[in-house]
Amino acid sequence: MFSPAVPTPQDIATTTQRLREDLALAYRLFAHLDMTDTVYTHLSVRLPGSGHRFLVNPYGYLFEEITASSLVEVDARGQPAQPTTMPVNPAGFVIHSAVHGRRPDAACVMHTHTLAGMAIAAQQGGLLPINQISMEFYNAVAVHEYEGIAEDRNLSERERLVRDLGDHKVMILKNHGLLSVGATIAEAFYYMYYLEQACRIQLAAQSGGQPLSIPSPQMLAHVRSQFSTGADKGEMLWNALRRKMQREQPDYMT
Repeated sequence: MFSPAVPTPQDIATTTQRLREDLALAYRLFAHLDMTDTVYTHLSVRLPGSGHRFLVNPYGYLFEEITASSLVEVDARGQPAQPTTMPVNPAGFVIHSAVHGRRPDAACVMHTHTLAGMAIAAQQGGLLPINQISMEFYNAVAVHEYEGIAEDRNLSERERLVRDLGDHKVMILKNHGLLSVGATIAEAFYYMYYLEQACRIQLAAQSGGQPLSIPSPQMLAHVRSQFSTGADKGEMLWNALRRKMQREQPDYMT
C-alpha cells in the first residue's frame, strides 16, 4: 500500500518560509490596493507540522510595514507560539480561529474593513449581481448577522459564524466587513480582491441614480458556472502581483 511521504524538518522549514513571504506579500498588496483599516483586521495562514499554529500580523503594525520575519506565529487562540517581543491581538483572531478550526480547507483566512465592503455590509440587499465580476458570487456569498465586536469569550458567536459560512469561500459580516477563505493564500486573495471589486462596482452603479440592470437567474447561474471552471484559483494573478511587488517592494521578503 502506498504511504505518503512524511515531510522532513527541512521541508517544513522551507514551506514555512514560503508562507511567511506570501503572507507578507498579501499584507503589502492590501496596503497597495487601499484595502486596509490602519492597524486593524487580520490575514492568517495555517502552518505545516503538528499542532494548530498560524501566522498573523503583529498588532499595531501598518500593513505596509509587514515583512516575512515580522509575522508572529500563534496558536489556535491567537497566543504567541514563538518567543517574540511583538504584540498580538488575541481578540482580533477570534474570527480566524473559528474558521480555521472548523474548515480544514481554509488554510488562509482574510478579513477586511474596507469602505466599499462595509458599505455593502450595511445594505439590506447585500451584494447584487449587476456586473460580470459580481456574478462569480451569485448565490455564493454567506452572510453573518452583526453581533457586536468579536470577543474571545463569545464562543457562541464563533459557532454561528462558522455555521453561516458553511462551505462558502466568501462572507459578508453585516454592519462589519468582508471575509474570504482559501486553500492557499493566492486563492483567498483572489476571492477577497474580486469581492471587494464587486462591492466597489455596486456603489459606483448605485451612485448613478438609474435603475440597476440584473440579468435573468438562468444567465446568472450560467456565468457563475463559467467562473467555477479551472484549477489553481488565483495563481496566475498571484504570480503577476508577486513579480510586481518584488520589483517595487522587495523588502517584504526580509
